[in-house]
Amino acid sequence: MSDEIDSVWRATRAKVDDLLELVARLDASMVNRAPDLPGANSPFVIMTHVLGNIRAWVPGIVCDQPLERDRPAEFRSQGTLDELRSAAETLINDCEAALKTLGPAQLDDRIVPRQVLFGEGQTYEMSRREAMLHPLEHASLHVGQMQMTVDLLLSHAR
Repeated sequence: MSDEIDSVWRATRAKVDDLLELVARLDASMVNRAPDLPGANSPFVIMTHVLGNIRAWVPGIVCDQPLERDRPAEFRSQGTLDELRSAAETLINDCEAALKTLGPAQLDDRIVPRQVLFGEGQTYEMSRREAMLHPLEHASLHVGQMQMTVDLLLSHAR
């Protein structure tokens, strides 16, 4: 793995660790509870969505593996902290294996992601380098959401 690919991946992986640390602050009964706000999601949903996004973008879009994604199912998901930890570990291993197949020269390749992997909005042409940055940006946004979600859940538990 090139230094550039490795550095972006390490930053993305760190966001997964940040999310797990935040969810670990909750007791088991709170992992699937959403704050009492319109449109709020549970910590389990937020984490599952981020893992789904990273899987879609890193092995799927960047490394061109034949994956599918059921994004709406991410928002209906429920489970335990242990299941999130296991899913994160599997994702990290899968992404690292996929990224080992990607050479630095391929980062400039122009690609058009498949809509099912892209998520919301209209897909467009981008470089693999740009695609590598998307899951980092996306996970970073959701770390902030998770911080607020966990704080709200903990404040209402007192």
